[in-house]
Amino acid sequence: MSKNVVILGAQWGDEGKGKIVDLLTDKANAVVRFQGGHNAGHTLITDGKKTILRLIPSGILHKHIMCYISNGVVISPDALIEEIAELKMHGINVQDRLRISLAAPIILPTHIALDQAREQLLNKAKIGTTGRGIGPAYEDKVARRGLRMGDLLDSNRLKSALQSLTEYHNFLLKNYYQAETVNFEQLLEKLRQQSEILSPMLTDITEQLHKHRLEGDNIIYEGAQGTLLDIDHGTYPFVTSSNTTAGAASSGCGVGPLYLDHVLGIVKDYTSRVGSGPFPTELFDETGIKLAKKGHEFGSNTGRARRCGWLDMVALKHSIAINSISALCLTKLDVLDGLDTVKICTHYQYNNAEFTSVPADCKLYESVTPVFETLPGWSQSTCGVTAADQLPRNALAYIKRIEELAGVPVNIISTGAERKETVILQNPFSSTADSF
Repeated sequence: MSKNVVILGAQWGDEGKGKIVDLLTDKANAVVRFQGGHNAGHTLITDGKKTILRLIPSGILHKHIMCYISNGVVISPDALIEEIAELKMHGINVQDRLRISLAAPIILPTHIALDQAREQLLNKAKIGTTGRGIGPAYEDKVARRGLRMGDLLDSNRLKSALQSLTEYHNFLLKNYYQAETVNFEQLLEKLRQQSEILSPMLTDITEQLHKHRLEGDNIIYEGAQGTLLDIDHGTYPFVTSSNTTAGAASSGCGVGPLYLDHVLGIVKDYTSRVGSGPFPTELFDETGIKLAKKGHEFGSNTGRARRCGWLDMVALKHSIAINSISALCLTKLDVLDGLDTVKICTHYQYNNAEFTSVPADCKLYESVTPVFETLPGWSQSTCGVTAADQLPRNALAYIKRIEELAGVPVNIISTGAERKETVILQNPFSSTADSF
């Protein structure tokens, strides 16, 4: 009997999903990306060797794994081909084990130009996008005017669709944003060349995933970004342009929700956020600086510095509810080593009212005051620990308190960047469990 496991971020992204997908892939047969684009960067470190993935699923480092990019992902051919070449240089055979959805939308250079022109126009009110064309590509998808990867298979169809879309984009760039336009003929020729590389990998991803399921294979559904960046359920408008929640695994892949067996939420032992938007537990003192430095809180894909703060249980419980999270994986426990105390935000206050859930209104969310519970810290190092009984008593108490407040178990604890630096209390592909 197959098992289908969704792995996603339970905060604002950058929780360490890539490492956990890579870690659990030894029990899987396939890994599929179900949303987002190359604005997501997953860093994997194995035996000291760093690999940064942007579009290709984190299971690609395992030779027995088939990897899929689903309908719900927007694909930059430039970025994908570059990533394939980088992996090939490291001896990783990508093209034999990667399949790409015919229905996945294409990100064009005009999408990137529009994305960057908008942010420049917004100036101080900008959202904080990566400027990689993700949002405009999703807009064209919803407006039913975008190109899809399957269009690369028909040269005449590609030319007709591209010409219409390029004219529309260039009109906006020239007349609204006063920005440089993109040459249609050059873009068409480039896409035709890229088609020769990508076409052999194009297929019906939904059909392939159901074949795996019926054959009893284990499948990992890999999310990008984090729950609180979801276009519908995140801190709008400071969100990404896709659904980052567990439901997107179904809609993005064409796999019904009742076929999904387990949702693993990845959460840091503190909280970080990149870009603009509300962040109630953000720290502006030496502790915040220490967390950022020790946690290497810079985007693997963009290099942008991340804002850091204490663990926000209100936001986490919101994520648990809207994802139906089965269990948590806590990451970066070692970053908290050496702190005299650690804190957990248990609720918010605003105008003498208590909030135990995330306000739907972003302006209100920006105004709430976090209320903290303080716990004793620990001086011993947790870096590299692989068994729960090796963890400091206060670290165990901190984890136990997170479990109590969250209402779901902590099944995995990451104690370092390396694959092996992990405490696994229960593997989602296993029926047996350890406990504290």
